[in-house]
Amino acid sequence: MVEADGGSRGNPGPAGYGAVVRDALTGEVLAERAAGIGTATNNVAEYGGLIAGLKAALELNPAEVEVRMDSKLVVEQMSGRWQVKHPAMKPLAREAAALVQQLPRVRFSWIPRAQNSHADRLANEAMDAAGRGDVWRAGGDSGPADAADAWLAEHEAAPTKNHLSGWNDPAAPPTTTLLLRHGQTALSVEKRFSGSTDPELTEVGQAQAAAAAARLAGSGAVAVVASPLVRTRQTAARVADALGLDVAVEPGLRETDFGDWEGYTFAEVKQRWPRELDAWLADPEVRPPFGESFAETAVRVRQARDRVLASYGGQTVVVVSHVTPIKTLLRMALDAPPSALHRMHLDLASLSRVQWFADGPAVVRSLNDTGHLPEQA
Repeated sequence: MVEADGGSRGNPGPAGYGAVVRDALTGEVLAERAAGIGTATNNVAEYGGLIAGLKAALELNPAEVEVRMDSKLVVEQMSGRWQVKHPAMKPLAREAAALVQQLPRVRFSWIPRAQNSHADRLANEAMDAAGRGDVWRAGGDSGPADAADAWLAEHEAAPTKNHLSGWNDPAAPPTTTLLLRHGQTALSVEKRFSGSTDPELTEVGQAQAAAAAARLAGSGAVAVVASPLVRTRQTAARVADALGLDVAVEPGLRETDFGDWEGYTFAEVKQRWPRELDAWLADPEVRPPFGESFAETAVRVRQARDRVLASYGGQTVVVVSHVTPIKTLLRMALDAPPSALHRMHLDLASLSRVQWFADGPAVVRSLNDTGHLPEQA
């Protein structure tokens, strides 16, 4: 269990963070981390505590981690329910998300400040050190303020000034994602739920993948990132060959797991699970029986997107995925509600193009482009 906190005296002002790793059963303290980090905001310091706590947990090789914080903002952002909009927070959130991916299972919980007293005490001692111009670490080590400046330089990105992305010349080039849905499978022909089910492409699907590859050969993409499922990797392989690249697999881009509905048509599900289907259509938090909700899918898709943007910032990337993850990325780009998932249509092997700007906004440049496909497809 990780308990983390951070704060600043002045917001921004002298800032520090604290983190404690405990045995979840006994409450025994297994590790402490704290540092004064110079002049920063409360939120930057809170993310500093989270990052330090996750790193400490990684060293202990846990089977499961619960992160407990009294920062509603950090808990909601890391859970994927709130967007990270402030430019200074984005690199911190990406770093934390990358650490989460290295752990077997992580969940985030909000707790009152009174229940976070150990981490709060460490953070306050670190803030005291920052106020003296020192960097302080748990255990009593201290040093000059330039060490704190180095921490901020490493973790906090300078905000850009562009607020009209897509309208004027951007302060930094956007990251362009070319979102490609996989080609046809036997289940897609019959319009059956196909999430964790892993069919191969049909002959038509292979032809669709080849047509998409020909379309993307001149795109200037520097990477091809794909869901781990067979149908997406087969589609991505065609594109990667045309571009002279390898395929990077991103688990967060896999399709939603539809549980007991896998392999059934919509009509069959409506007949066998009418109440469950109505609830699922009405609420993104509802799961199919033994499946995954759209809200859960959105959390991992957002994390996958952040990793792609961190790895290929300012460049063009082909992202080969499925209906739900691609619709989710489009919804996020449009800042649209979850219900927008039901108001978009994506054909097999269709292309959608999104530009993600460093200052936060995104621009959808095209959606469901099938101009590269033969008419019979």
